[in-house]
Amino acid sequence: MSSRAEIVRFSKETISVGSQSFAAASALFAPDVRERCWMLYAWCRAADDLTDGQTLGHDAGNNADPDRAHAFLQEMTARALDSDEAVPPPFEALRHVVRETNVSRGLIEDHLAGFALDASQWRAASEQDLLQYCYHVAGSVGCMMAIVMGVPPGDEDTLDRACDLGIAFQLSNIARDIIPDAQVGRYYLPDEWLREHSLDLAAISEPENREIVAVLAARLIGISQPYHRSARIGALKLPFRSRLAVLMADGVYGAIGQKVVRLGSKAWDQRVSTRAAEKFSQLAVALGRGVFGNAPQSREGLFQRPR
Repeated sequence: MSSRAEIVRFSKETISVGSQSFAAASALFAPDVRERCWMLYAWCRAADDLTDGQTLGHDAGNNADPDRAHAFLQEMTARALDSDEAVPPPFEALRHVVRETNVSRGLIEDHLAGFALDASQWRAASEQDLLQYCYHVAGSVGCMMAIVMGVPPGDEDTLDRACDLGIAFQLSNIARDIIPDAQVGRYYLPDEWLREHSLDLAAISEPENREIVAVLAARLIGISQPYHRSARIGALKLPFRSRLAVLMADGVYGAIGQKVVRLGSKAWDQRVSTRAAEKFSQLAVALGRGVFGNAPQSREGLFQRPR
């Protein structure tokens, strides 16, 4: 079994490659919170990679046996939570997080349910289906991260808003990766949206349909906006350093979404990202929001996570 320090180093390396945006924001956390967020990320990243047949979020391919991969994910997660048996580093990272915080088994199971959907080649029929999926793969992570940052498990409103941030992030990710996802057979746009534009799944990645895809990507980013605004209210409940980190991450992902909208049909010529200077500017925005706050934002009409 690896030492905790070794698992922290492994997790830091994982996030530095898997998510440069979140890695940059995590530098603002207090040291103990930062390490736990890295470790939780390492498990989430491994779960995603196992399901999608990719490496640290890159080079996704068609997983030859997604059911077997998901069974391994469930088995190793259960072993990490229920025993002291040796497990791979990402699962040992989860073990440390659960033993050091109030992250619940229910949230972990909710996250695993999202990977079960991916393994089953699930398709979203409606916008509500899409939001449900976003909850499982990202909103549940927002809740877990909030608890790692010290939010009490009974503070339902703050956890709802942490969930909102995860959903906003996932909607931006889906918009950014519509074309590369479609090229490897992964489709997240709701069927009802595709029917509105007479667009078949196989046609999503065709160059002549880029304008339609750009319209659908902008729709995803539009839906994400009230979730971003709601999450900023929840962030004000966090300790100051965590507040800044969350607000910076919110700004970075929001900027990615706006770039996708601004680029239109050219958004998939290369992967949209933010440069170091842009991340720094989002830190300045986060500082202003963290100090001066935000206008009240109702959650009315937003997705309601399961209790």
